[in-house]
Amino acid sequence: MIRLLPLPLLLMSGWVLAADGARPAADPIGPGSLFQVVVALALVLAFIGASAWLLRRFGRFSVNGTRALRVVASLPLSTRERVVLLQVGEKQLLLGVSPGRVQTLHVLETPLDVSEGGEGATFAERLQNAMHRGHPR
Repeated sequence: MIRLLPLPLLLMSGWVLAADGARPAADPIGPGSLFQVVVALALVLAFIGASAWLLRRFGRFSVNGTRALRVVASLPLSTRERVVLLQVGEKQLLLGVSPGRVQTLHVLETPLDVSEGGEGATFAERLQNAMHRGHPR
């Protein structure tokens, strides 16, 4: 096992070499060394960022979920509560989400089409129509 020399001995080794007429080692705290450390750190951070971007873009790590389970639409009710339409396979679940609780509000028999540029109705209007179709007043 190699033991590392304490820092004072490493610093004194440069003085001993200078006293012998040999060329002293580069200053480990000089501007050139500091520049090398900053450039190496920037390269490592750039590599980590590029790797994360590539994994998100081409990898299996998806922010929106997979095809089997995905959030179709969301509607905020207040600053802390929201309604979420979740696609699970062929079914759609309407969930109420609050900070400490997730509750199933309704399971839709026929999935809602919430694609962009649909019939012109907003998600809230479609949801209200779907809820009233299942439960007449």
